[in-house]
Amino acid sequence: MSVPRYHVDSNILLRFLTGEPPAMFAAAAAFIESAERGEVALELSPLVLAETAFTLESFYKKPRKEVAKALHTFVLRSGVRLAERELLLNALERVQKTGIHLVDAYLAASATESKLPVASFDRDFDKIHNVQRFEPK
Repeated sequence: MSVPRYHVDSNILLRFLTGEPPAMFAAAAAFIESAERGEVALELSPLVLAETAFTLESFYKKPRKEVAKALHTFVLRSGVRLAERELLLNALERVQKTGIHLVDAYLAASATESKLPVASFDRDFDKIHNVQRFEPK
């Protein structure tokens, strides 16, 4: 038997991860718990994951490594489906280790997997193991 599937917007994740406001947190938590029980399936877009990380860091002033850990834990929840799951888990682990931005960590994980260099002026890529940076001249 198939369960209902839902695309999840960042505001659901933000309410769940921040606990604010309390009524929306309760609704988001109950919805996410229903996915863990197998009653619904949650489709999480990589862009929604990135937007959530950005909002937690910029608006809520949460430390980047803390945000990456919380999102990593969320992605591993039962009932959560994420396109490019392994690549994004790798990226979230890189953020936790290095503190670089999630999008840069995603690009580094993708470059490592594809064995292609990253074209960037950002020298943070030089700090990442197994990533070759190309700087256009």
